[in-house]
Amino acid sequence: MREQTEMRARTNSFLSDTERDAVIELRHAMHREPELSNAEWKTQERIRRVLQQFGLNQINTFHKTGLYIDIEGTASGAKRSIAVRGDIDALPIQEERDDLSYRSQVEGVMHACGHDIHGSIALGVALAFHRMRDNFAGKVRVFFQPAEEAEPLGGRTVQDEKLLDGFDHAVGFHVAPEIPAGKFGAREGAVTKSADQFRLTITGKMAHGAAPHKGVDAIAIAAAFVNEVQKVVSREMPADDRAVVTIGIIHGGEATNIICPSVVMEGTIRTCSPERRRQLCQRVREVAEGAAAMHRGQAECVIRSGEPPVVNDAEMVRRFRQLVQDTAGSDGFNASKEVTGSDDFGFYSACVPSIYFWFGSRAAANESSVHTPTFGASDELVIPATELAVKYILDLLNT
Repeated sequence: MREQTEMRARTNSFLSDTERDAVIELRHAMHREPELSNAEWKTQERIRRVLQQFGLNQINTFHKTGLYIDIEGTASGAKRSIAVRGDIDALPIQEERDDLSYRSQVEGVMHACGHDIHGSIALGVALAFHRMRDNFAGKVRVFFQPAEEAEPLGGRTVQDEKLLDGFDHAVGFHVAPEIPAGKFGAREGAVTKSADQFRLTITGKMAHGAAPHKGVDAIAIAAAFVNEVQKVVSREMPADDRAVVTIGIIHGGEATNIICPSVVMEGTIRTCSPERRRQLCQRVREVAEGAAAMHRGQAECVIRSGEPPVVNDAEMVRRFRQLVQDTAGSDGFNASKEVTGSDDFGFYSACVPSIYFWFGSRAAANESSVHTPTFGASDELVIPATELAVKYILDLLNT
């Protein structure tokens, strides 16, 4: 708590009291009424109303349930354009935090990944720059992005609709339970993995369970695939790439005494490297087809391209580290978080030089990981993270 209070004292200079209240109120409202990916209708209207309340009326809709707002600076000087992303969707998880006054009121849905905080920080950035528009040149575009967690992805729409054309940089952020509350982190290069999904249909031939030689066992082929595909990771991918092939769904068989004629499997393919991403997808398909052929069956593998890895620009990270150390002290920067998971901010970083920084949330009352029923993060984190984001974006605009 002391570290968070000191952090507030050092950074709390860009938001007015009214703006701070609006940011926290939005966080609570989003958390109480979470909405799943591509269904963020109430959240969209709630954000729209708050923006209009503060005089931001030129609001644009994208991806059906998303919003973005442009704030044009009126000061003289070089005009740079910075995009900021705050995601707003929730997860299909039942919250188990009865200690929160603003806990989810929607059965089976909660903000288990902190997007209520991310969206609120984005609001704070928009309000601060709107009020300070006479003090900077250039443009800040703030995205309230839906559908980070599930297809169709909002980040892909940003890329496909060229909403970053002409922009110099993009800024994203994420709560990090691995980092102590009050500290911030970032590292250059890939900080998340790509996430492609595959659906594998294995076809064999039905036969009586007492006469397996008369059929082709799709379950045996599936078992062979599960074993062999892991060797692609352990024997063909560099260890530092941290590639992962996960089989999360498998369906097949109808009775204990019938040779199974068909199995459907679904999973994900993750890697930090664009080059190895293509290689790994190809090898998953080849292993599936090879395992099926070896057992006299057939395999159809459909791979759906997901988000690319988030890749941080080295100079943007260097400047962020310096800003954190200048603002929060030499120990305020923590880059120990491992490269895990995926985020569709990768579509942003594929378009323009970007940074995706972390703000720590680990505290005695909030130690659970994201995507769990007990995940939580204190309100005390929201304003300092917003203030730091505003300060950093101002630094980028004034380059």
